[in-house]
Amino acid sequence: MSRIGKKPIEVPKNVKVSFSGSKMAVEGPKGKLEMEIHPCVKAEVKDNHLTFHCAAEQKAEKALHGTTRSIAAGMIRGVTEGFAKELLIEGVGFKAQIQGGALSLSLGFTHPVVFQVPPGISVEAPKPTQVFVRGMDKVKVGEFAAGLRRVFEAEPYKGKGIRYLGEAVRRKAGKAAAKA
Repeated sequence: MSRIGKKPIEVPKNVKVSFSGSKMAVEGPKGKLEMEIHPCVKAEVKDNHLTFHCAAEQKAEKALHGTTRSIAAGMIRGVTEGFAKELLIEGVGFKAQIQGGALSLSLGFTHPVVFQVPPGISVEAPKPTQVFVRGMDKVKVGEFAAGLRRVFEAEPYKGKGIRYLGEAVRRKAGKAAAKA
């Protein structure tokens, strides 16, 4: 059995966990999330604690035990607190702004890069060089933030580009002057 899979998850009072067939639904103050559970993994709620059990002995199915537990813990955290990623934009003339339901990035290209904000995610740009991505689904928030970052990753010479808050960009020395 998985060490992570054995740990029970405490279910807060304002969160409701329900099962229908092989689907698990978690409903809380921020919304509702659903997940398909593999047939070898069994879940149950007792005394405000969610536990998972796996009876299989194959390595792949044992791994699903811990993975299922981690995803369920993320769902419970998502419907109560939510998830957030903060991105910083560095570079002369680089900026982000919200226009309607889209995020427009000016990154030195000939045209602005426009991202439609998917449902379930909120994007804020309080400063032109700062972008907050928030939502209750950890995967959607992470994928959207990674997609923004992928447009112009921070480069190592001047540090221009998009990076996560707290991300360290290794800087390289430029060309050395030629000696004659």
